[in-house]
Amino acid sequence: MDEASNENLNDLPEELLLRILTFLPTLDSIQTSLISQKWRPIWSRVPSLNFPFELFPSYEPPLDTRQFFAEFIDRVLILRSNSPIHTFRLSFIYHDHYGSHVDSWVRSAITHLHARELHLDFFIHRDFHDEDTFNHRYDFPFSVLRNGFVEKLGLTRCDLTLPAKMSTMRFCSIGSMYLDRVYLTDQIMSDLILGCPNLEALELQNCWGHHHLKICSTRLKKLVLGYFYDSEIQETLVIDCPNLFSISFDCCAFDKFILKNSSSLVEFHVDIVHLIYRSYRYWSKVVRLLLQAPNVKHFNVQNWWFKFLTSKEDSFPKSFMLHNLNLLELRTGFTQYDLVGMAALLKLCPNLETMILEYLFKTRADESLSEELLNKPVELSMPSLKQVTMNAYTGTEDEFNFMKMLIGQGVVLEKIVFVPVQVENGKVVERSLPPVVLYRKGSQGWKCSPDLSFSVRSIIESELNGD
Repeated sequence: MDEASNENLNDLPEELLLRILTFLPTLDSIQTSLISQKWRPIWSRVPSLNFPFELFPSYEPPLDTRQFFAEFIDRVLILRSNSPIHTFRLSFIYHDHYGSHVDSWVRSAITHLHARELHLDFFIHRDFHDEDTFNHRYDFPFSVLRNGFVEKLGLTRCDLTLPAKMSTMRFCSIGSMYLDRVYLTDQIMSDLILGCPNLEALELQNCWGHHHLKICSTRLKKLVLGYFYDSEIQETLVIDCPNLFSISFDCCAFDKFILKNSSSLVEFHVDIVHLIYRSYRYWSKVVRLLLQAPNVKHFNVQNWWFKFLTSKEDSFPKSFMLHNLNLLELRTGFTQYDLVGMAALLKLCPNLETMILEYLFKTRADESLSEELLNKPVELSMPSLKQVTMNAYTGTEDEFNFMKMLIGQGVVLEKIVFVPVQVENGKVVERSLPPVVLYRKGSQGWKCSPDLSFSVRSIIESELNGD
């Protein structure tokens, strides 16, 4: 780095430098001390410590990498000032040999540095593990949090060691908790909620060990559940949180779902991938929970609606409507089967104003439609719809015909936005082109955003306006 660059960096206020360094791994932050005399002590005052094992220089054999990594963290915590930090973040491939090291890091972060956020990830990625590492799991000493100020806790691939009187100890600082790949019995879940009376956000991913999971809290406002699979056990999920406003089910395969006291619920997300056996069955069970959530305003779901609304077992009562829904995020295709399902859903949403359409990867062909439905024009009920965004426009004829259908039937529609992408093997791989905006311009019909070339705009406008 030349002298002029050094002078420019040295002119920056320390507050800004500290802010910049919070986004770097601590190893990189320390290396900035070589820039100049002014920078030497700055790393020790950065309000976050970030130790990502996956970005640490590798050594041979790999065991040496873990040893050097552990020694590096030990040294940093000795040299760093005891000024409070906001975030302590660690990713590491745990082995029992390093148990005392990890214990000391955790206690230092909580009791000496007074971290507000604590994130421990002992999984990182499957590629980092072998038969040996899978037999070693860190026991997180939950009681240490009682002497700290942690507000946001994230734990991945570890076990929880709860104090014997967890429900009476009151870990009042914790407001948000993320647990991933954690052994979570029904009792542990109950104790966590009782022991964290101010918990408002809870996310559980890939957890196991439960049979009749109950999440009952008067304080909880946001709940995310992901990847709960166990085809051999008849599991039950009960949610009773009167102040819950947002809930998300991602790949949840409980045998029975029960939702109580959900009048505060306004955001509802469900995504059950098509890759598992009986996936539609679980999807339909989650969707039926809407019967207990009459005030949902934001709904995020995939398009299985034709099958659901034509099923005698699954469908809603005829009087059911989503009167309060004004934002719909729908993962869908644009075949006749998809459009019939979309039309059936839209009939339930008379006050919908915004619809966002995402790409849906299908692992199997659409179910067959009757001859009547195959040939019958689809009518979309959109009395209040003002904007539609297609976030994965691939340029198919089905997609273009759908846009023409929107323009022809959207009585108050003002804007259509489509984002051109490329899809390979069911995944969106490129978003290099800017979004294209179509907007209604009074008696002139529909116009394209001005950043397109004149020839492209003319073709699209002519097609959509039926010239």
